[in-house]
Amino acid sequence: MKTFMEPQNFTGRRSFRLGNIFSRLFLRQIDLPLLAGIIPLLAAGLLTMNSFVGENIFFHKQFIWIIISLSAFFILSFVDFHFLRRTRVLVSFYLGAVFILLSLFVFGSVFQGARSWFSIGLLVFQPTAPAMLVLILVLAKYFSRRHIEIANIKHILISGLYAFILFGLVLIQPDFGSAIIIFCVWLGMVLVAGISKKHLIIVFTLGAVVFSFLWFYAFAPYQKARILTFINPLTDIHGAGYNAYQSTIAVGSGQLFGKGIGYGTQSKLQFLPEYQTDFIFAAFAEEWGFFGVLMLLGFFSLVIWRILKIAEQGESNFEILYGTGLAILFITHFTVHVGINIGLLPVTGTTIPFLSYGGSHLLTEFVGLGILMGMRQHSRGVHRDDTHTEIVGV
Repeated sequence: MKTFMEPQNFTGRRSFRLGNIFSRLFLRQIDLPLLAGIIPLLAAGLLTMNSFVGENIFFHKQFIWIIISLSAFFILSFVDFHFLRRTRVLVSFYLGAVFILLSLFVFGSVFQGARSWFSIGLLVFQPTAPAMLVLILVLAKYFSRRHIEIANIKHILISGLYAFILFGLVLIQPDFGSAIIIFCVWLGMVLVAGISKKHLIIVFTLGAVVFSFLWFYAFAPYQKARILTFINPLTDIHGAGYNAYQSTIAVGSGQLFGKGIGYGTQSKLQFLPEYQTDFIFAAFAEEWGFFGVLMLLGFFSLVIWRILKIAEQGESNFEILYGTGLAILFITHFTVHVGINIGLLPVTGTTIPFLSYGGSHLLTEFVGLGILMGMRQHSRGVHRDDTHTEIVGV
């Protein structure tokens, strides 16, 4: 009696094995708790944008940008970023960022009084966000090489020069919000790097003296009035402080549990301007209330905790400082945006990470995280300082 063997499905087995290999690689490459914190933030932004009546082009565009940004994040997670330690590479990136920011004054488009954008057909791009990422890389490189002699005041001045060039180019666009964030990134990384607090106080004291001299002997009365309105916009709620006033009303009207998705009256009736970007936190708080804001803070805290945890496990000081700088960037963005929305800070037009509409900042955020994932994956597993292994440079 003949026996027949059933044909084996080799294609199925091969696909199963490839699937297992891919899933293992994915789990090794991607920090799942980090994604668990980011996804709800992305969803909160989309829900807030989509809660307004009529056709909402912001929702559809943002959804496309989320797909593009997540794709970049996953791809970069497989890249070995050891080449970023090379001085020539970082100098090229920095000079490229300076050149692009300079090009804005020739080829840039003006939006709400600021020449901060490149418009190419339907594509609108803001180069300030990637310039901040370049600054973090440059400062991480600079401080990782000089941690032994970091108490020298010249390192405040030299690192400050790197930041001040970008700060100045952004400030004169004028984009006050982004300029403030660049300053805060530099200040945060200076403090983390272990710069002498005494030298830092000296620098800030000199700055205060110069500002005081300008205030009493150089500024005209109308210039002083503009500065005071900028610092406390609620003193002019029918003029410069109108946006801040409407934002605080929206946040307060949310109370404990919010008005419900799609029922934010300040937003729906268009009293709240730029709900999809500069004031999306206020729009969210109006619909979700205090408990919704607490959940938002919880997910954002999870993201920051994972970034710092991954940075702590960095192969060298460069990776540690880069991850810390990235966390400082996100924290500053979040703090400034929320402070503006609740009336504690001047209105400067800043986004909030992962929630606000905009492809430039969203793609930059995921590129920054993708670089962090790549550094994590390709770490050689032994923390070492690269002071003695690289040529002195940046």
